[in-house]
Amino acid sequence: MQLTHLSILNYKNVEQTDLSFSPKINCFIGNNGMGKTNLLDAIYYLSFCKSFTNSIDMQNIRHDADFFVLQGAYQRGGSEESVYCGLKRRQKKQFKLNKKEYERLSDHIGFLPLVIISPADSALIREGSDERRKLIDSVISQYNKRYLTELIRYNKALQHRNMLLKGDMNDALVYDIWEDQLAEAGSYIYETRKEFLSEFIPIFQSRFQYITSGNETVSIAYQSQLADRDFREALQRSRERDRIIGFTTVGIHKDDLEMLLGDYPIKRVGSQGQNKSFLVSLKFAQFDFLKRASGLTPLLLLDDIFDKLDAQRVSRIISLVSGDAFGQIFITDTNREHLDHLLNESGCEVNYFLVENGEVSVL
Repeated sequence: MQLTHLSILNYKNVEQTDLSFSPKINCFIGNNGMGKTNLLDAIYYLSFCKSFTNSIDMQNIRHDADFFVLQGAYQRGGSEESVYCGLKRRQKKQFKLNKKEYERLSDHIGFLPLVIISPADSALIREGSDERRKLIDSVISQYNKRYLTELIRYNKALQHRNMLLKGDMNDALVYDIWEDQLAEAGSYIYETRKEFLSEFIPIFQSRFQYITSGNETVSIAYQSQLADRDFREALQRSRERDRIIGFTTVGIHKDDLEMLLGDYPIKRVGSQGQNKSFLVSLKFAQFDFLKRASGLTPLLLLDDIFDKLDAQRVSRIISLVSGDAFGQIFITDTNREHLDHLLNESGCEVNYFLVENGEVSVL
């Protein structure tokens, strides 16, 4: 799959630009704060119907503008596809495929598979379990439509049960209604996550071994309350305690991934370089899994990923992504000479773009 052309109007600090891309490597060069990441974010938006860096849509409209428009032309599975997104202040977002508007934005997820690697990925190690659940959900939702539907259903039921817990509702029948929905959706989500991780973890470990030349070992353990209990019964047993606390204490919304370097949590023992290698390997495994599941080669966005990695690991990453297994790649960096040095031996077609204060020019 390829993004052949991108048009941006009033998105973040980019007032207007029209860009055509190489089918292999495209590099956005510029100082920090110039808008390089905003270009990647526009590409991300056209795949996921939302920003990677700011979930509040209105804040992605350029200052002093009343709307933004993103348009992308794609080659996908032998056909040409056009994707449009437009948003006006205080109005509903429009998202169209080939000029036909989606009834539900969730129908678009997975149509244009994409993986992004960025400094924000450090939250997967550093922050709470919700960040790690988002990673799992973002991968599975791109190839399994039912999973996304059940996730939406689960979150709605969870919200309703939490409202009951905070109120004065004592009607057991009302609790049963929402707990039945939680149990049905949650059990499917748990089984799907478990099946996904059984395939995903070996891929991740293989990628890590390649990047680190096999000098270190890593593992991931799936932790879920549903592993050793019936979800519906657990909800009923915890009802009185949850009423005192005011929220639901059991369920797949408490799932987590334990990330280990050797036998210890990488959060505690990992260096900056080890953490970065771990995260890059996670995302490469995500890429491999999506490619296998969808039959399409995802777009790969690399936002300032070479920082904190030694020369050998950087060289192995470049060797990997410039190979036939990867397709179209978008890279940001502050140093053109640095990228030239890294990419010269790849033999790939490379397009360079200079980004200055939101304005983009071809180098």
